[in-house]
Amino acid sequence: MAAVIKKVGVIGAGQMGNGIAHVAALAGFDVVLNDVSADRLKSGMATINGNLARQVSKKVVTEEAKTQALSRIVAAEKLDDLADCDLVIETAVEKEEVKRKIFHELCAVLKPEAIVASDTSSISITRLAAATDRPERFIGIHFMNPVPLMELVELIRGIATDDATFEASKEFVARLGKQVAVSEDFPAFIVNRILLPMINEAIYTLYEGVGNVEAIDAAMKLGAHHPMGPLELADFIGLDTCLSIMQVLHEGLADSKYRPCPLLVKYVEAGWLGRKTQRGFYDYRGAKPVPTR
Repeated sequence: MAAVIKKVGVIGAGQMGNGIAHVAALAGFDVVLNDVSADRLKSGMATINGNLARQVSKKVVTEEAKTQALSRIVAAEKLDDLADCDLVIETAVEKEEVKRKIFHELCAVLKPEAIVASDTSSISITRLAAATDRPERFIGIHFMNPVPLMELVELIRGIATDDATFEASKEFVARLGKQVAVSEDFPAFIVNRILLPMINEAIYTLYEGVGNVEAIDAAMKLGAHHPMGPLELADFIGLDTCLSIMQVLHEGLADSKYRPCPLLVKYVEAGWLGRKTQRGFYDYRGAKPVPTR
């Protein structure tokens, strides 16, 4: 029997977290959006409100649906507020030690039957599950960015994930109106196993002087019909996240083809992480993005 999910907790009010809260509330779930930062919670709620308003203006949802969705979301700064959730999805930074600490503290307050999920884009679900008191009720639910627009969700079972947890998670994703792709628990799963090496190769192309930022992005948009160039996409994802995923691939698969480009490392060390810091492969501080190389 699959568990019945009615109340969903989301840990992290950033881009992924507020997006998951948005679609879950719109689908009729009660949502607790948690973050240790009051400012991030306030910003996350404002983003949800703005994105819902945009959907109303485009006639994707009604004004009534927007109002009801917002009424279902509660902002919370303490993990204790997630105690009665049926499913909790973690969306913290892509650092294993941070996620493991969150799960250790979360499981102490959750009811025993609650499902715990990670939105990790690359880290082993089996390893993360081992940091909890319920590995059989732990699963990877990896949403794509931006969550309200992207149709796909990757579901990843750890070695201990039981059938009831998998079926309940699959049903939850279906209720959100998303499509499921089931991935085995290998580094970076399906989407990022393919996407991030392509982005890394584009950065190598820049690093080796094959083309500049504008030429590389134009080549892939016009020559391969990609909606965004790979360097523009890297800025959108966050260069720190790109680096973390490449490091997981490089360490997990022990293949030199996944070695992060030194230029990517340099940008991250400089704090040029893309859109979220206003500088990456483009400078976003002016009226129009300007290439930085």
